[in-house]
Amino acid sequence: MRMGTTIGIAGASGYAGGELLRLVGTHPDFELAVAAARDAAGRTLGELHPHLVTIADQILAPTTVDALGDVDLVFLALPHGASAALASQLPPRVRVVDLGADFRLGDADAWSIYYGGEHAGTWTYGLPELPGQRERIAGSTRIANTGCYAVAVTLALAPLIAAGVVDPGDVVVVAASGTSGAGRVAKPHLLATEAAGDVSPYKVGAHQHVPEIKQATGATSLSMTPLLAPMPRGILATVTARPRPGVDSAAIRAALRAAYDHEPFVHVLPEGRWPHTAATLGSNACQLQSTVDTDSGRVIVVSAIDNLGKGAAGQAVQNANLMLGLDETAGLTAIGFAP
Repeated sequence: MRMGTTIGIAGASGYAGGELLRLVGTHPDFELAVAAARDAAGRTLGELHPHLVTIADQILAPTTVDALGDVDLVFLALPHGASAALASQLPPRVRVVDLGADFRLGDADAWSIYYGGEHAGTWTYGLPELPGQRERIAGSTRIANTGCYAVAVTLALAPLIAAGVVDPGDVVVVAASGTSGAGRVAKPHLLATEAAGDVSPYKVGAHQHVPEIKQATGATSLSMTPLLAPMPRGILATVTARPRPGVDSAAIRAALRAAYDHEPFVHVLPEGRWPHTAATLGSNACQLQSTVDTDSGRVIVVSAIDNLGKGAAGQAVQNANLMLGLDETAGLTAIGFAP
């Protein structure tokens, strides 16, 4: 039997939980010890995730500290607001990566406005590609994984604001996400009959990832319109900003390349080639491309990720690798699958 770092997954019945199970199951240093769920406790993984054939007979445990408290690392793939209570009961020696929003924001007022309820506190933010963040993650035992839209937008925008080539007070984002981003709970607007052949906006002017993106990038004003796209997974984000005087397309591209040329999972595509969500499916990759709009002069950066990969489970495993002193890329790939 393979022995390694023992892993517990809370929320294993959901889409992000299922992707975590897939990645943990093929990770060279991880051993799945506990897969936990609330309503699905007592059922087998194969009933909920039939693609996970090697662990199909494993029984889902209840989501309790008794079930999860003896492992080395716990992934919390729970609804927003549900992680804090469980995390507070886990022993300090247990490392935790929270895929929910409970510990992402440093501003308690922003939490109250966008999520409601009491702010649980702030953990180390889990986006390794931000300057200095890789070292902070490696030195932490509690990590707040990024939001899915936040990953796609932050990777496109943060280097430009840091380099001083765009105005942080004038950022506009239009981003489309696959239906898995809404979770696995049955909702009428996610039925195939409703979603197929349709693109629709939601949470216009008030999406919960806006304060997170501002916090991570240094943007001071950001308008975001999220769209639900008729695909199971993936995010395509179009990020626009006003350039500083004298900044051209070459300067924008240079800022992105300086930030990511040595990153294993973020790729600035060759000029003329644009990101596709399909090219990132099943991977932990982010693809980027930039230009300057001929008419308005605004900077445009297009970003593509798999919302369950770099936007959730893949990012979580990347953070766990850093926390445990492992190769950051262990169990992950930048190569998607097609068609």
